[in-house]
Amino acid sequence: MSLGFSALPPIKPNRTIRGASAILLPFLYDGEIDWKSFDAHLERTAAAGLTPAVNMDTGYVNLLTPEQQIDVLDRTVGVLGGGPFIAGTFVPDASGMAFNLDAYAAAAEQITSRGGETILFQSFGLTHGGPAEIVPRYEAIGERIGDFLAFELTSDLAKFGKVYSLETFKGLLAIKACVGAKHSSFRREPEWERLKLRDELRPDFRLMTGNDFAIDMVMWGSDYLLGLSTFAPELFARRDRKWAAGEPGFFELNDELQYLGRYAFRSPSAAYKHSAAQFLHLRGWIESDLTHPDSRQRRPEDAAVLRECAARLGVLNEAGCVGCEEG
Repeated sequence: MSLGFSALPPIKPNRTIRGASAILLPFLYDGEIDWKSFDAHLERTAAAGLTPAVNMDTGYVNLLTPEQQIDVLDRTVGVLGGGPFIAGTFVPDASGMAFNLDAYAAAAEQITSRGGETILFQSFGLTHGGPAEIVPRYEAIGERIGDFLAFELTSDLAKFGKVYSLETFKGLLAIKACVGAKHSSFRREPEWERLKLRDELRPDFRLMTGNDFAIDMVMWGSDYLLGLSTFAPELFARRDRKWAAGEPGFFELNDELQYLGRYAFRSPSAAYKHSAAQFLHLRGWIESDLTHPDSRQRRPEDAAVLRECAARLGVLNEAGCVGCEEG
């Protein structure tokens, strides 16, 4: 049943928004990882006041080797020097395979031993079945690893992704070790339903929107962990401060960022990583606009539209990239 306007969760003005940003993993023209640009983007994101999130979809976690995933974690710790970060656990499997608790525990240990916060990527084994099967798997993970973040991911972004029923989400709320969840259905209504349930049952639960088509979900009480914010972390931080201060300029900046998001995440949505690489290359923040070789690609011609977006956001002038003030 659809929610009527009167049934929506209330807008929460002047709220301090907790922002996290999925870090793009950039590549060089020779196909190697561009570690120098990765390090700089980590620093830039943290300096803006957002929590960096590594080994996410934006960082090609499902395409990296286990060794590359560890390299990302070690670089993150080295750059942030003990600062907070989120990292994804990815357990590869295929449809019909059983839930692999040991693999999740081992992947989470790599993160927690380095001081990071774990977010659990879905797998076919984790998401198979209904609430009575799925929720106990999360409970078992919590018993093994302690606190974690859950993740609902649209299959538009990953074939192993699944958006749970509201009953399953209610079960996650009841798990003490599950301290939050990223919701990436790309739809408002399921997230509104989750916000209402969260506010009623567990107000301290951190619900993070992953809806890059509706980044204003923060108005209703979502925090965020977005791929779009990797395009301009300092502008997301500025937008968030405007919301906390009650400044109407929140809406204009949000609109411009959403204009960028609607274009970058258009179908096929999984190709947004290439849009991010094109945009960051235009800004002069990474050495090339190349992506992981197994990632979906955009057209080179997209750079013209992204340049317009950058100009509308004030990060380019007629001469090209001028950079943004940080913060």
